[in-house]
Amino acid sequence: MTDGLVLIPTYNEKENAELIIRKVFSLPQSLDVLIIDDGSPDGTADIVRGLMREFPDRLFLEERQGKLGLGTAYIHGFRWALERGYEYVFEMDADFSHNPDDLIRLYDACAHQHYDLAIGSRYIQGVNVVNWPMDRVLMSYFASAYVRIVTGMPIMDATAGFKCYTARVLRTILQNRIRFVGYAFQIEMKWLAYKYGFRIKEVPIIFTDRTRGSSKMSKGIVKEAFFGVLQMKIDSWFRSFERNRSASTDTAVPALPATPETR
Repeated sequence: MTDGLVLIPTYNEKENAELIIRKVFSLPQSLDVLIIDDGSPDGTADIVRGLMREFPDRLFLEERQGKLGLGTAYIHGFRWALERGYEYVFEMDADFSHNPDDLIRLYDACAHQHYDLAIGSRYIQGVNVVNWPMDRVLMSYFASAYVRIVTGMPIMDATAGFKCYTARVLRTILQNRIRFVGYAFQIEMKWLAYKYGFRIKEVPIIFTDRTRGSSKMSKGIVKEAFFGVLQMKIDSWFRSFERNRSASTDTAVPALPATPETR
């Protein structure tokens, strides 16, 4: 068994697929890769299949029919990983906006520093975003501020999509019905980890906008996130979250604002 599994959802990523796979496999950390492709018409899956012959037992492909959404792709990957016994499971974009070298730091936070969820954070040390237009930076930054105000979650980058989960976090979260499939999915996953009392660390990263391929962001995704945060908060008033029994009381998330990694 390798040190973990990197989940990379794809839709029309032929320019990036081979490059990102080879980069992950070049790291000193031993990580497997699962590509979840939503029927890309540009031949992304064909590229991955070709590479699977070069990287047997390390590169895997799950093909789905149609563009079913980022959230459902990750949930599919989470279940796939848990069924095969992976202890550490990563989310990462295919377009190099997340630097694969940072996978090692996320892994270290969970495997050696004993956090349950490590978040590659653009905003834990200022604003570390490259090549985004200012309106996009402001939208993302203030979206995270909005999430903190509404939910009380002490997370600076609430919409981040670069993360490492331990298996126990995923087993707990997946007992719930995950409501959202777009931008709000990333917020919902952090919200549930927070409510269940898992230890969360934000690891500072530099986010660089894609240079190949096209963005999948849309107004509908942003709208889902805005109203989804309110819905999550309201729903939490009518349910209880059983704390993670295997975590000691000093690891409860409400204590995190006093620590540098979650300021």
